[in-house]
Order: sequence, then C-alpha cells, then structure tokens
Amino acid sequence: MKKISLVLISFLILGCSGTGVQLNFEDDKSNAIRAHYQNYLNNDMDGLKSLWSPDLKVYLNSTESISLEELEVLLQAQHATFSPIKMSWGDEGKTDVGQWVETASYPPGPSNEALTVTQTWFNWIAKSKLTGETIKMPAHISFVWGADGKITEEYHMYDTTEMIAAIEASTLASDAIPEE
Repeated sequence: MKKISLVLISFLILGCSGTGVQLNFEDDKSNAIRAHYQNYLNNDMDGLKSLWSPDLKVYLNSTESISLEELEVLLQAQHATFSPIKMSWGDEGKTDVGQWVETASYPPGPSNEALTVTQTWFNWIAKSKLTGETIKMPAHISFVWGADGKITEEYHMYDTTEMIAAIEASTLASDAIPEE
C-alpha cells in the first residue's frame, strides 16, 4: 500500500509541474500590441514603426516574407480603400474587447531558442469607400519579439480575397478618373 501511495504522489507531483511556458494577458508586450493595433486603426505609421525592428519579416499567409516597405504600402492601401476599419472580439451580449491578445514565453527546446510570442485573434471589419460594402473576416496575427523589445517577425493568417478585390477595384476606379 505504501508503494502505491508513493507512486500516486509521484504522479501527482510530476503531472502538476510547470512546463516553463508562461501565458500572460495584461503584460507589457500584450499591452504594447493593443497600442500597436490602435496605431493601425488610426493609420499612424510612425506609431507602428516604433514597435517594428528594422529587420522585420512579415509573413502574409505565406512562407515567403515581405519587406517592411511592402507592408507599409499594403497598410496605406487598406486605409485608402476602407473607412472605418474596426477590430472586434467578444461573444454575443458580452463586452467587445477589440482583439483577444495573449503573450506566451517559451523556454528553449530542441528546435528553438527561448522565445516570446504575442498571439491575437479578432474580426477585421471594414467598409469600402467605393461601394459602401462591409467586409468582415476572422484574423489571427502572431508577433515574435526580439531581445530589444521590438517585433522581429509577424505571421498574418486570414483570407484576404475580399480585401484585395476591394483594394484593386478602388485602385482601378481612381485610375479611371481623368486628371484636371
């Protein structure tokens, strides 16, 4: 009976030990991303740049990264095409928090160094200035933090079909307007 008790206590202790992963919701990095999103919604490129590493790599539904300059052009096109742009997250009848934001710190492992990643989920909602149509799409973006406290990598995962079609239509419409 003593052996069984010892085995059960051992399983309990070992089974409840931490993995070294720390998950936070109101830490400095999560709050920095909330402010970063506010900069995006306000079309504040300088505010966005203040959190980006100069060597930022952005992956838009791809294993190939785009440059910081390409990202800026895309964000400017979004704001030229849509107004307002909003982010929404929350259950029906509950408070809309804008975005779900959580930051996980991972210990080093066999295939990675220690790593801190902020993950976000939200619905991106935007009204086309050209057609008045509203687009709503679920989005997930992950931000990888560097040792200097800047974002070094972003992983954007969402279906951009409707967004890109609206941006292209807006660009074609503005190209068709004769200059005076």
